[in-house]
Amino acid sequence: MNDSTAAQLSKVPEITLMFWVVKIAATTLGETAGDAVSMSMNLGYLAGTAIFAAVFLVAVVAQIRATRFHPLLYWATIIATTTVGTTLADFADRSMGIGYSGGSALLFTLLMLSLFAWHRTLGSVAVETVASPRAEGFYWVTIMLSQTLGTALGDWTADTAGLGYSGGAMVFSGILALVVAAYFWTSLSRTLLFWAAFILTRPLGAVVGDYLDKPVSAGGLAWSRYTASAVLFGFILVCVLLVPQRAARQRH
Repeated sequence: MNDSTAAQLSKVPEITLMFWVVKIAATTLGETAGDAVSMSMNLGYLAGTAIFAAVFLVAVVAQIRATRFHPLLYWATIIATTTVGTTLADFADRSMGIGYSGGSALLFTLLMLSLFAWHRTLGSVAVETVASPRAEGFYWVTIMLSQTLGTALGDWTADTAGLGYSGGAMVFSGILALVVAAYFWTSLSRTLLFWAAFILTRPLGAVVGDYLDKPVSAGGLAWSRYTASAVLFGFILVCVLLVPQRAARQRH
């Protein structure tokens, strides 16, 4: 690869079908791993958030300092956002006592403010324009907030709305199918559709993760959180190592 070609590449992956497969698996892992630390290890939501926030900051700094796209580093950072999102959302919803609906509303507002500030500062929130440390900073903050919002939405759908884990999975899968249909058969903004899909895959992962590790009496499969996390991590690792991923081309 010559210098002119390298300069046109980003440090985020090209958006392909495999990207979405790994993204959903990563968000599901975030739910099971986050719950394993905060609940199975009895560390609590605040301590779990502190641990995963530290991992998230280290991963983001490494990602921003990298000079090119590294698939393993990128997906490690995504997993860090989804684990901290799980414990942070649970802390807001449960420990702060604002409930799933209150937590979802608060996090949605913060996410919209992040996207607004990003667009106002750099003129675009398209992934293809993530080509500078400042843009990467906005990108990762926005992703972390979207992962946190998704956890709260998943819990609200499964618990407060009474749909259960399988019902919640069907709802979010159906909405994602509509986003996919809009991508192929409408002229709606690709940037809008990307962020809609990115946000919606998180609550899907949240309810699937809960379905895997919650007791059978609660509508789950009663897997150990550690087992579920190990299986999901192995699946992600195989996908990242065996399926080539290319860096997205920058669009300035």
